[in-house]
Amino acid sequence: MTPLDNLHYAIGELAYATAAADGKIDKKEREEFHNIVAAELRFCKDYGFDISDIIFQILDKDKQKDVEEMYASAMHTIKANSHYLSPQLKATFIKVMEHIAKAFPPVTPSERSLLERFKKEIAPINGDPIFYERK
Repeated sequence: MTPLDNLHYAIGELAYATAAADGKIDKKEREEFHNIVAAELRFCKDYGFDISDIIFQILDKDKQKDVEEMYASAMHTIKANSHYLSPQLKATFIKVMEHIAKAFPPVTPSERSLLERFKKEIAPINGDPIFYERK
């Protein structure tokens, strides 16, 4: 996978963690999750795969990971590939996380906490225009 693919995977994993923060993800929530991620990321350049389906397939198989492990793994991936994190992609990632948290009201304290933590942790991460403008 390319660094950009890794970033897309990471936001999918974060979105999954957010959706799972309030408990088990049911069929309706899963469909909404898919629609939100697809709608937000389809405008990103080089987005040629269905990340939400990939995330669900992988994470459904790996039932051992809890929300904190998914979050930590995704943030590690974002930081490791941050040179490709454009301001637009960063804004899109925040928007995806907000939509996922608000998809099934009310936004629970665990979802709100994860969202605020994500915003705080991604704020200082800035990509390198040499990488993200090169595409």
